[in-house]
This record gives sequence, structure tokens and C-alpha cells, in this order.
Amino acid sequence: MVTTTADPWQALADPTRRRVFARVAGGPCSVTEIARELPVSRPAVSQHLRVLLDARLVEVQQQGRLRVYEMRAGGLDELRRELDSFWNTTLTRFKNVAERTYQPAAAEGTPSR
Repeated sequence: MVTTTADPWQALADPTRRRVFARVAGGPCSVTEIARELPVSRPAVSQHLRVLLDARLVEVQQQGRLRVYEMRAGGLDELRRELDSFWNTTLTRFKNVAERTYQPAAAEGTPSR
């Protein structure tokens, strides 16, 4: 059986799921704690957490009868690398345009042409 990992970008595309993730990023919590703070049911929170687990953005640990969710260390690393590559590409393009089009201003007292 082959397991696929959900795309973290797709996992965070849903606004409610982002709120669930933000709550988990704020510290370990249970489904009940998350549902208490958001306008969604516990089953809906569980479904959102399943997607976040599949995307490897959160982890879960059994503590007695509770399942406690927390942000996965390094879970955002892939997203950060992708964003950095976009940003680096944009800065490189800006630098190239600036170098091609830069024309120093005439010094004061120097007649302009």
C-alpha cells in the first residue's frame, strides 16, 4: 500500500484549516480545545487535523485518553524553501533590471546634456 502525503500548500489553502493550524502552532492542544475556540464542530476539527497530519504540518501524541496535537518541527520548512526561492528569483530579476537601466544623476554643477 502506497501512502501519499498531502501537499502542505493545499492543506493550508482552507481558511478554517489555517485557523486550526494557527491554534496548534500556539501550543499543544486537543480537538476539544480547538473546537471550543473556533466556530466548527469537533468532527470538523478532527477532519482538518487529519489533513494537516497528512501534510506533515502537525503531530499527534496520545496522552491518556486525549490526543494532543502540536506543530511538527520542520513542518513549514518545505514551504519556507519554496517561498525563499520565489523571493530570491524576484530579487535577482530586480537587480538585473536595476543594473541594466541605472543611469547616475548628473553631479551638481555639471551641465546636463
